[in-house]
Amino acid sequence: PVLSHWIVSETLHLVYWRDPRKSLAAFISSLMVLVAMATLSVISVVSYLLLACLCVTITFRVYKSVIQAVQKSHEGHPFRSQLDRDISVSPESARQLAERCRNRLNWLSVQTRRLLLVEDLVDSLKMAVIMWLMTYVGALFNGVTILILGEWFWFWSIS
Repeated sequence: PVLSHWIVSETLHLVYWRDPRKSLAAFISSLMVLVAMATLSVISVVSYLLLACLCVTITFRVYKSVIQAVQKSHEGHPFRSQLDRDISVSPESARQLAERCRNRLNWLSVQTRRLLLVEDLVDSLKMAVIMWLMTYVGALFNGVTILILGEWFWFWSIS
């Protein structure tokens, strides 16, 4: 109840433009997402957003590593506090879901955090290349086409 009240309050602040900077940022970002969704496929939009996140986090990680090497300091990984934070889904909130679904969701969130926050540079670069290739797949096919192809392959595999 407290969280939902806070979300409603913040949403009203954005809608009524009580803080013009935050409202403008929310308006522009949502407009960009809507225009991207209207002109590109969902796969392309998600791939570009993940690629943008990866570019920022990889650049920051390399920058901090170079600064640490030059200053000969041992500050550690710049995203260590986020990597150490427990973000797994609690069993209480996922009571209706099956145990297997919860385990897969936890695995996906840990892997996503690990890749986007550049725990291993090589794996994050591999993901960047895959997301870059997925932008081309998204340019060729939209989400509905991929669903139709998936259903077609599924139908022929069971018959």
